[in-house]
Amino acid sequence: MNLKRIHHVAYRCNDAKETVEFYERVLNMEFQIAFAENRVPSTKEPDPYMHVFLDAGMGNVLAFFELPTQPPMDRDQNTPEWVQHLAFEVENYDALLAAKKHIEGEGVDVLGPTNHGIFQSIYFFDPNGHRLELVANTRTEEQVAELRRVAPEMLEEWSQTKKAPRHAAWLHELEFRGSAT
Repeated sequence: MNLKRIHHVAYRCNDAKETVEFYERVLNMEFQIAFAENRVPSTKEPDPYMHVFLDAGMGNVLAFFELPTQPPMDRDQNTPEWVQHLAFEVENYDALLAAKKHIEGEGVDVLGPTNHGIFQSIYFFDPNGHRLELVANTRTEEQVAELRRVAPEMLEEWSQTKKAPRHAAWLHELEFRGSAT
């Protein structure tokens, strides 16, 4: 098997029109296509839906389903809200700061920038409660090579101990030391 790319990622939304308008206005995504059916094509179940697709750049597609006959949507209550999120890359740190200013200008609360050692991020929520992240890479090739080198060791140590391995602690140590002063 030779996977080419992710064709699309789909999430549920409360209101398809509101969701499309948010992503167009706040993230400048282009609304591409919509499907609407009264039956699910794969299962043939009667379940009316609206399925909308937005251009997330470079062939990436973000899609949403509005399901008006289903119980109200909610997030997984056993998972912290910071865990499940969609992350989009921006050109550079200046673009990240400009995006933060734009998003806040749209009345959306934004957290960050947060320094992750190899990238900087900002975080905010869409109208459906999905957490979004914008990322500006700041990494060097040497940093990425080191992270790739230690990844198997870190995973093995984690699988045995369920405690954070220290192999890549350098990613956040400078940030934490800087905030303690």
